[in-house]
Amino acid sequence: MRPGGSNDWTGYHANILTIDHVTPLHEACLSGHTACVRTLIHEGANVNAATIDGITPLFNCCTSGSIGCIELLLKNGAQTHIQHSHFPSALHEACKRGNSQCVESLLSHGANPDCQLPLLGSPLYVSCLHQQLACSRVLLDRGADVNSGRERDSPLHTAASQDSADQVSLLLQYGADVNCKDSMGQRPVEIAPPGGKAHWLLVAYEGIGSPLEEPSVCRGP
Repeated sequence: MRPGGSNDWTGYHANILTIDHVTPLHEACLSGHTACVRTLIHEGANVNAATIDGITPLFNCCTSGSIGCIELLLKNGAQTHIQHSHFPSALHEACKRGNSQCVESLLSHGANPDCQLPLLGSPLYVSCLHQQLACSRVLLDRGADVNSGRERDSPLHTAASQDSADQVSLLLQYGADVNCKDSMGQRPVEIAPPGGKAHWLLVAYEGIGSPLEEPSVCRGP
């Protein structure tokens, strides 16, 4: 029998912890090493292990963008929801990094597209904040609330403020509220850079008073 028993991996226990509770599986996922992840899981690694900061292997997969690693974790019981609202969220991380395949995979395994975090807001708000159009599209295609942002700031507010015309156009297609007011009492058109593409897009939209184009997929109930 190997030194560490059934959970031994190349002479070391698969669930060995650092002082910060980082496991070998955390490191393998962060590096995107699919073969190592598969071996560690086979040897009994805890797929839901959390560091002292609440970082899980699934979160690290979304940082690295390794769809192979994320699928292995999800097939072996990794939880897509966070246990506490102050813990980091894998879905928010994938949206921040622009890893749309990870977003799709998480949503397919039950992740909440409208999960709110106190400091970050919704996943859609994060994807708009970081101008990750592909992630925004996946979220909206999978039924995310187009008006759910961070406190009173909507995704449309952050997209407009950055003059992100593509994001603004996408949000409008899904029925974003152009009249909602942020924490300063301003509408999206009022915080868009004057003369920018997003500003004129919002002005034109308000003149039309209807969506620019109906989305090609059903948003669901």
